[in-house]
Amino acid sequence: MAMITAEDRDFQMNNHIVTAFELLLAKDEKQRILWPATLHLSLDYLISLQNHAVPLDEQALGGLAHSAMALDTYAWLAQRLHRVPRGQPQFIAWTTLKNQFGAGLDRMDNFKHKFRVVLGQVLAFYPRAKVVGDHRGLTLRNSPPPIAKKTFPVHNPPE
Repeated sequence: MAMITAEDRDFQMNNHIVTAFELLLAKDEKQRILWPATLHLSLDYLISLQNHAVPLDEQALGGLAHSAMALDTYAWLAQRLHRVPRGQPQFIAWTTLKNQFGAGLDRMDNFKHKFRVVLGQVLAFYPRAKVVGDHRGLTLRNSPPPIAKKTFPVHNPPE
């Protein structure tokens, strides 16, 4: 991966996510391809996941699976709300929300109506989310993630 930093400097790094996986996959006549049974994540990636990932509630994902916008909104709120500084609510204008979530909806009134319906569905699965909408947009307040963060032991990769 390569990028240009704010100081206008080039920066390149190797970021391997997977260090090893099974090559000989089991064959099943009913399926085209089976994923490897064993996958070894790089230690850097695993530590990054432990430090930054936000677990999502599987029940919520199943309940919202009927709508890509609902899944996107749920995942967005899950990762965003716990990062909002306490006592410093963040305002998101409708135009910003439409740019992020309103692909295919030309009119703002159509987007607002659909998004409000979706937001209601999302909040039913994420009741601790502190989100308030008005005619200008949404106000986000610090909220706990949908489910508690889980930790897991890191095993050394096989030699």
